[in-house]
Amino acid sequence: MERWLALELASTIRHDGDGGVTDDLATARGATRWIHAQADLLAGHVPAGEMTADEDLRMEIIALRQSVRALFVRAVGRAPASSVGVGQLMPSDQALAHLNTVAARETVVPQLEWPPDGTPTARLLSAQHDQRIRLVAALARAAIDFLSGPQCEQLRACAAPRCVRYFVKSHGRQEWCKPSCGNRARAARHYQRHRTATDGGSVPS
Repeated sequence: MERWLALELASTIRHDGDGGVTDDLATARGATRWIHAQADLLAGHVPAGEMTADEDLRMEIIALRQSVRALFVRAVGRAPASSVGVGQLMPSDQALAHLNTVAARETVVPQLEWPPDGTPTARLLSAQHDQRIRLVAALARAAIDFLSGPQCEQLRACAAPRCVRYFVKSHGRQEWCKPSCGNRARAARHYQRHRTATDGGSVPS
């Protein structure tokens, strides 16, 4: 299953399976675990598996997450899937400015490599030595790539009760980020139908 770094960042706030939400970035230790888990997606940018988050880095990543989630709301063209535990939504113009500012913190320069018996290839080299700046800049650029790419057209907010996640729609009439959310949504609909019928009201179709 394809993974996107921007979506992984937005999904650090998620349903906890017990009616609330959990935040993977709630502590510096949690932020470190999350960074390590993204090592494959951050390969070529920073040695994520070797990094340790302190409180300043944690707060920088959280601020970037707020920007990304605000722009996800704009992308799906409707309110967030749930307001539970996500705090006040950052204004879209502020989110856009913050995202671009963070991405610009790392200067990258192109370099041509051409082995004697091979094909010329280009890669980008960073002029930034601070690994933490490189990390948040890489996250910001990943969000820019995601929001400007074709997958953004399939971005959806999960329709399950109290879910705060976004997902890329991969088939048909997909409404939920994962099967458990679909089960919870169907259970909620069944409960509502039963309650309506018990109360003597009309049963929704």
